[in-house]
Parts: sequence; C-alpha cells; structure tokens
Amino acid sequence: MPEKIKKIITSDSKQLAEKGAKIFCNTAKKVIAGKNRFAVAISGGSTPRAMHRLLAQEPYLSDIPWQNIHLFWVDERVVAFDHPDSNFGSAKKDFLNNILIPTDQVHPMPAMSEPQEGASIYQKELQNFFKSFDSYDPEFDLIFLGIGKDGHVASLFPDQTQLEENKRWVISVKGGQPDLFRLTLTYYALNRARRIFFLVSGKEKAPIVKTLFEKSQVQLPASKIRALNGEVTWLLDKEAASLLTR
Repeated sequence: MPEKIKKIITSDSKQLAEKGAKIFCNTAKKVIAGKNRFAVAISGGSTPRAMHRLLAQEPYLSDIPWQNIHLFWVDERVVAFDHPDSNFGSAKKDFLNNILIPTDQVHPMPAMSEPQEGASIYQKELQNFFKSFDSYDPEFDLIFLGIGKDGHVASLFPDQTQLEENKRWVISVKGGQPDLFRLTLTYYALNRARRIFFLVSGKEKAPIVKTLFEKSQVQLPASKIRALNGEVTWLLDKEAASLLTR
C-alpha cells in the first residue's frame, strides 16, 4: 500500500460509525470555514448506513453546517429511488429526510435514465458544479468508500474493461450483487478527492483487507485508489482488521 495511506482501527462497528460521523462533521466544518462550501460523495451498502443514521441525530444534526454542504454519490444502482436497492433511497430513509440541507444541494445520480445517458448527465452535473468554483477537475473535499469481499470499490469490479477509463468522470457498468446496471464514479474522479476514507466492518472483510495491506503487487479495484492531492485513510473495525499482521 502507498505511504500516504493510513489506517484507524476501532473496537467495533458502533464505534466505527461514530468515528465516521465525527470525521464527516469535523471535516465539513473545517472546509467550510476556509471556502464556504463542502463537496462530499457518499457510498451505499450496509456499513455506511450506521454512520448516515448518526448524521441525523444529535450532536451531529445541529453541529453540521448543512446549508453549505453539497452531497453527491459515489455510485448508484439503476433502479427507482423507492426500490430497496437504491443508494439514494436508503440515504433518504437514513438521514436526508431529517436534515435541513437545501434540496438543490443534494445531487443523486440519475438512476431513472438509460445507463449511458445517466452517466453523461451526472458527469455534466459534476463538471458544472466544480467549474462554478473555478475547478476543471472533480476535486471532492471528502469521499467515503466501502469495499466488497472481491476487492471492488464504488461499482468498479474486478476484470471490468472500464477499470482503465482515464478520461470520463462517470461511467455505466453492469455487475455486482445484485447483478444490475449501475452508475459509478471512475478513478479519474475518485482519486482527485482531497480526503478519501474507506469504512470497512466485519470478519467477512478481513481476508480482502489483509490482501490489500500485505500483498503489495495485488491488482484489485480498491488497490488503485490514490488520493493524488490528499490522503487515503482506512477506517476499520477490529473484526475487519483481525487478520492484519502489521
């Protein structure tokens, strides 16, 4: 793993969620104090949902400056927002319905569009957003990522030809469990973030965590995450870190 990568190990999944919520809150306040806005991209899946629920509770609910936050997604399944597999739909239930964030500052991926068209629409939305702040690259202030047991990250799965994409910010893919069409940020977009945090919980993730940290030559989607202008931090609970020897 590259030198810029750090790891933090928590005692359990509950503490992991608390740590993630604190990172979200503290990073948002720090960034907003400097430039008056905060662009963050979040993931779906079971691990981040515990953190998301905390964001809609005190002390985070009142402490986070929601009026200055722009919320984006790392990936999305091409299903209706009220479908149980929708990342945006889950986020609405977990915290969006209970926070005072302006609706035009919530940027879900256009899952109701045809996949390739949806990818183009979201890329254009990102380009317009960052251009309005004098950036021609997708420079997120913070990205939260999960990881699959196969080493996939966002909706970038092993052996996909799209993994080599180095120009587009958003692409459409098909795969995963469930096997659906998806929209996902590419490495081009992910790796330009200032801060990237992996949230990883549970014994079932321990083997892939060990592989990524202790086999330097491994070629998996998660091993290609590089914060080109910032840092990557792995936030692990004790079970996910249980096989690490260093």
